[in-house]
Formats: sequence, C-alpha cells, structure tokens
Amino acid sequence: MFQPLDPERVTLYACGPTVYNPPHIGNARAAVVYDLLFRVLQRHYPNVIYARNITDVDDKINAAAAAEGVPIATITERYAAVYHADVTALGVLPPTLEPRATAHIEAMISMISALIERNHAYEAAGHVMFHVPGFAAYGALSGRAREDMIAGARVEVAPFKKDPADFVLWKPSDSHAPGWDSPWGRGRPGWHIECSAMIAQHLGRSIDIHGGGNDLKFPHHENEIAQSCCAHDGTPLSRFWLHNGFVEIDSEKMSKSIGNVLLVRELLERHPGEAIRLALLRAKYREPLSWCSDLVVQAKNELDRLYGALERTQSEEDTAVTGSPRDPAFDAAMDDDLNSPLALSLMMGYASALNRAAAVTEQRLLRGYLIHAGRELGLLQSTPESWFRGEAAGREDSAGIEQLVAQRTAARNAKNWAEADSLREQLEVMGIEILDTPDGTQWRKA
Repeated sequence: MFQPLDPERVTLYACGPTVYNPPHIGNARAAVVYDLLFRVLQRHYPNVIYARNITDVDDKINAAAAAEGVPIATITERYAAVYHADVTALGVLPPTLEPRATAHIEAMISMISALIERNHAYEAAGHVMFHVPGFAAYGALSGRAREDMIAGARVEVAPFKKDPADFVLWKPSDSHAPGWDSPWGRGRPGWHIECSAMIAQHLGRSIDIHGGGNDLKFPHHENEIAQSCCAHDGTPLSRFWLHNGFVEIDSEKMSKSIGNVLLVRELLERHPGEAIRLALLRAKYREPLSWCSDLVVQAKNELDRLYGALERTQSEEDTAVTGSPRDPAFDAAMDDDLNSPLALSLMMGYASALNRAAAVTEQRLLRGYLIHAGRELGLLQSTPESWFRGEAAGREDSAGIEQLVAQRTAARNAKNWAEADSLREQLEVMGIEILDTPDGTQWRKA
C-alpha cells in the first residue's frame, strides 16, 4: 500500500516529451496515465507536487534543427506547444512543475562532479562516463542480466570506456552542436543525467513515485537510479516505480519502420479528445493497449450514453455536483492500482440506473456519482448540450446548422412537410441529429 514519505508533500515525477516531433498515441497514453494518478493522489493528499519534464536538448533535436537550418529553440518551442495543445485536448491537467533540461545545466554539472568525486564516474576523451560496475544494484529495477542489459542498451563501442555498460553523463560539442562550458570542456549532458538533476533540484533526493513508459525502464530509469543513488550516498531515488504499457496498433507495436505511428493531432481531427482519453483508459495502465479504429468509436458511443443520462435528468435545482456523496466502490477501484476499466464499468452502471430512476433524490445521488467519477477520470468535462452539438465545430459551422434548423422549423410551422423532411435529411448528411421536443427543436452531433 502506498504511503508517502511526507503526507503534507507528496512527490510524483513522470518523464515527459523530447520535443522534436508531434506526440503519438503512445506519448498520449503516458500523459493520461500520470494525469490520472495525479488526480487520484489529490483526492487523498492536500499537496501533491507533480513534475513532468521537457527534454529540450537531445541529439534528435539537434538533427531536426540542422535539417531546417534553425536554432534548437525553434524546434523545441514549436513541438512543446504542439504537445501542450494535444494533451490539453485529451483533458490532461498541467503538472505542478514542468522543468526544462536546458534550464538545469548547472545542476547537471554539479551532480556529475559529485559522481566523479565519489569515484562513480570518470573523464575520458572529452566525455564523462558513469562506471556501471561500481554500482552493485544496477539492473535491479528491470531484472535484466548484465549481458542482456549491454545488448538492450545498444551501447556504443568506444575505446575510452572502462566497461562496455558504462554510459555517458557529458559529451563534447563541436562548433555546430549546442553546448555549455563545463570543467570537462564545452559540451552537453547525456539524456539520463537530466532527469536525475531536475528531480533533485525540485523534488528532493528521494521522491515518492517515479513514472514513465515501459520502454524507459531500461536503460533510462536504471541509469537514473544509478546516478542519483551514487551522487547522494545511497539514498534511493524513488520509493515506488510505475510503468505504463505500450499502445499497439492493430496488435502490432508502433514503429516508424513499419509506418504505423499514430499521431494525436491526426486522431483529434476525427474524434473528440474525451473519446480518445476514454479509449486510452479502457485497459489497465500496466497492460498493453490494442488500438484500432473501433476502440475510439466505441468510446464516443459510451460518452454519448453518459452525457445523455445527464441531459435527461438535469434541472435548475440540481446540486448533485457539489453536494452529493461519492461512490465508495468507484474510489476503491481507482485506489486499486488505478483500475480504470472497472471504474468505467461503474460509470456506465450509474448512467443505466440514472435512466431508470424516477425519484428526484435517487437521480441526484446517481448524477453525483457520475459527475464525481467523471471528474477523477478526466471525463464529462463539457455540458451535455456542448457535447452533443460538438464543441469542436467552429462558429461558422454552428451558425449554418442553426440556420438550417430554423428553416426546418419554419417549414414545419407552415405544414410544408416535404421541405421539412428535405432539411432533416440535409442535416443528417452533415452528421446532425434533430430532436423535436415540447420545448422546441434541438440538434446535436450524431
């Protein structure tokens, strides 16, 4: 059972994006998972410090900048903005802190110097290398054998390494690469030292929870542990480690080599952000998620049911959002290692019961259950009216729809049924559903 070091200050760190290209659905899953954990922790503790970094110095960034002939900041600012826009569309809350690697070079140099002083690192050919054999616990997180770790890390064969598993803390920069002055010459940090330094500066030597994708467990998180423990005299980097599973596209792991990388922005062009978020929550976070086109369509249909139940039972006197109790079964599901599939199942049950409920008191209770659950899952963040009319539709689209609806209403009032039917068919082709109610004609996205 999770118990923080300090209940008055719970610390969570998740590895964020390397900003050189748009995020794909696998990046989005990590963002949604740790956003979900952030929300659950906030229910239990008054002060949760959640840091999600931005890696804005990296050889892939350098390559992208060189290809366009622009400074690296042009690339990193562009794709940091894209990342923020995409994950915000998925209902991801801003983290408490969002440290950037380039703002922490001095902290990295200080940590590297400490590792050299403690004989856990050495300078060679302008590089500073971490000496893996000097840390006996290396590999404990991933459980890999030394031979597998060396192969899995795709270590660079370099004559200046003391051991094949040693990894880079600092590397030299030529005149074309970004660099900073250091005791070992002009250069730039290795990827792994960045997270260790940012965690130490903002959250402390030892944190409560560290998260990231399964692909980061080795070598990135193993290397973080080694650096941080050795620089801080054996203090554990994190008390709990969480790793989310991969997103598979039609049962295959996403890969640029086979061309099945699915970008978030492409999905957002076709589907509401909440539907994509719900689809990402359909599997337990530790397990692989098999993505197909039907998954997000099903998620949209489920949200239609949830919003529909709220729409049918809303009233001006409704105080369920702020005044009703929570369902202990939902809280238990979320507290059980973020069991989002069970939590979603409970939400669908609330909606079904709400549709059947006749008594106002029962409706308010079930609406409260549904809205509280949605808030923790990052769902039902719109109004039913906005959801069904399609918040993604532009003002011009909505104005055009309103005009057609008004024309149909006028035709009905004139008993011109053929014209009214023709306008309904035109709206249906546009994906608009017409609802004739005692209060007038309403429309929503079908």
